[in-house]
Amino acid sequence: MGAQARDPELTGARVLLHSTLFVITAATTTLTGAAIWILSVKHQPLTELLRQTLAGDFEALTNGLLFSFTLLTILAAHEFGHFLACRHYGIRATLPYFIPAPPLLTFFGTFGAVIRIKQQITSRRALFDIGIAGPLAGFAFALPAAVLGLIYADAAVPPPASEVSGLQFQDPPLLILITRMVGAPHLIDWNPVYWAAWGALLVTALNLFPVGQLDGGHVLFAIAGRRVHKWVGMIVSVAVASLAVAAAVVFSSPIWFLWTGVLFFLLRAGHPPVVEEEPLGAARVTLAIVAAIVFLLCFTPFPVT
Repeated sequence: MGAQARDPELTGARVLLHSTLFVITAATTTLTGAAIWILSVKHQPLTELLRQTLAGDFEALTNGLLFSFTLLTILAAHEFGHFLACRHYGIRATLPYFIPAPPLLTFFGTFGAVIRIKQQITSRRALFDIGIAGPLAGFAFALPAAVLGLIYADAAVPPPASEVSGLQFQDPPLLILITRMVGAPHLIDWNPVYWAAWGALLVTALNLFPVGQLDGGHVLFAIAGRRVHKWVGMIVSVAVASLAVAAAVVFSSPIWFLWTGVLFFLLRAGHPPVVEEEPLGAARVTLAIVAAIVFLLCFTPFPVT
């Protein structure tokens, strides 16, 4: 028998590239978490991070490592959900590309992670399974992180009304429910596990928008076909554009304008067709309903005000 063909995505050079990006992203997320802890919990300048570390005080770096571990575990679960679903259907896809960001350029030290699917998805069932596997896998890891982050949260001392300024981060419905269930304080100090979960839930909601080739777009296309996918995508994109204007006027927050641009770009790019039009079955329709509930739990119209 001839030697089995080697997967070009799992060669030494490719694995080294993905591993290097992961290590760099782990470093930037760790430094970001440590910096936020110094600034928001200790209320000290960033120079204290270096001074304390050199003096043998690793509390800031420990918080940074815990943040990085939690966030990257959730992101990896999301992307490997897609990757393993592709492998199940024999569709060639890359390992996850983790994308580092300079510390404090973003609030998370990363621009996220992606995989590249290098073959056309020709089956409705395969498209559905690959699209839904990522957000549900990521949510399965983000949920316990959110619970742990809120169970061990410390109450924050509210500042005087005259000193309230800057950015305010609003919890999605899921975190509000968990806060009530575990009896967590309404106003909490920053902690690394909670913050990683907050960011992961926001990313999950964004990915589940039923537009273009986002995960939610794949699911909608598999369920309803091209025509419904196109019209729903247009309606959602216009709705987000209206939300962007409202956020800018009411809260002086430009956060949704960038996402509006992304959605209209994806809308213009469209979605590739599928060839096999087999029925999805009741189990997949049920999973789609679960994904819709996950979206509602993770989405907040004004995450940053």
